[in-house]
Amino acid sequence: MTTIGTRKLGTTGPVVGALGLGAMGMSDMYGPADETESIATIHAALDAGMNLIDTADFYGSGHNEMLISRALRGRRREDVVISVKFGSRKNPDGSFQPVPYDVSASAVRDRLAQSLRRLDTDYIDIYRPSRINPDIPIEETVGALRDMQEAGYIRHIGLSEVGASTIRRAAAVAPISDLQIEYSLLSRGPEQEIIPTLRELGIGLTAYGVLSRGLLSGHWSLNHEVGARDFRAALPRFSGENLAANLRLVEELGRVAADLGATTSQVAIAWVAAQGADIVPLVGARRRDRLEESLGAGGLTLSPDVLARIEAAVPAGAAAGGRYMDQQLHLLDSER
Repeated sequence: MTTIGTRKLGTTGPVVGALGLGAMGMSDMYGPADETESIATIHAALDAGMNLIDTADFYGSGHNEMLISRALRGRRREDVVISVKFGSRKNPDGSFQPVPYDVSASAVRDRLAQSLRRLDTDYIDIYRPSRINPDIPIEETVGALRDMQEAGYIRHIGLSEVGASTIRRAAAVAPISDLQIEYSLLSRGPEQEIIPTLRELGIGLTAYGVLSRGLLSGHWSLNHEVGARDFRAALPRFSGENLAANLRLVEELGRVAADLGATTSQVAIAWVAAQGADIVPLVGARRRDRLEESLGAGGLTLSPDVLARIEAAVPAGAAAGGRYMDQQLHLLDSER
């Protein structure tokens, strides 16, 4: 099994593996997953040094947290860094309730209590709102998180999908360990204002969607069948002419990868990691073979010449279609 190094999340956050494990797909959004294989993948990730496991209380309506709890039985709690998002709400059929997100002070306490129980732990390492609610000041949300931190229920406060102004307001209330946001060769928006703000304030970045939900994996094709429970069927980048255009970019990236003796996904992950030692890519592997492939990115060193070739293959802004549907994008604080 490949092993990886470590990185520190900001000036106040924990030391974590240079790659983190995103567990969402083991319970939600991408169709059925095998629970036995999911647990085996979590074990393999931990054994390789991927001690950061990212989840949310709404992934599988609590299933993901309970899955992680089962996977961690027999493991030393202090060897794992659990990151949990809250705020999104679901219906009994699994569909998301309409916004606004509930990130009030009372919701912080209530959702935290439930997550602690499902995870069977006394504390959560990083707790963060999944999105913000424009009618609830970020100061209220972070103030409640600070109270829970002082009470010992959480170790660090994180943010997710917020813009530079909100980051500054949150950091004025309490130290922020990291911002979680989509960042990949096809999603370069954070480079404009968000990443410079994070670096000014000493806040780390955990990047999700580093393979653009599979587009950059090298395993997608025009005739790829998307299941009924796979939300990618509704994403603009995965349909029609957009998909064809994006796969042409992936093909160019694949040529660079072939010259390096690597896979397309390994180069895409390594590119994100190469953007700064304060960035930790989250890998959404659901199987051990995909995990092992992703871990190979840790052994890639991208020279300036290779980085220039990657930039030429997939230039900033080249992606066809938005990363979410328009009605979702306009709700994101990070997109304003």
